[in-house]
Amino acid sequence: MAKQSAPQELAGIAPKLVEITDNVLFADVWERPGLSPRDRSLVTVSALAALYRSEQLPYHLGVALDNGLSVEELSEAITHLAFYAGWPNAMTAITQLKEIADERSA
Repeated sequence: MAKQSAPQELAGIAPKLVEITDNVLFADVWERPGLSPRDRSLVTVSALAALYRSEQLPYHLGVALDNGLSVEELSEAITHLAFYAGWPNAMTAITQLKEIADERSA
């Protein structure tokens, strides 16, 4: 997995948030051995889609692809979530996945 980092432009307004995002979330939680980066990405994308966190979702969809999930697998997960998390959440997530997949294939 590529090293993840909080947006550094936020350090000017929220230096502690950026620090704990980098040092706790990405350097510790994401590196724990209990789940692979691929599995962590699937969990993260699912949670963000289910909770309609559409601002964070595109970044994590890209990370999920980098961590070995395919567009088809992510599409299937989002389709499955539609029945549990709501149709609008799934439609937003699948639209974002399509945009990222289109960008990567261009």
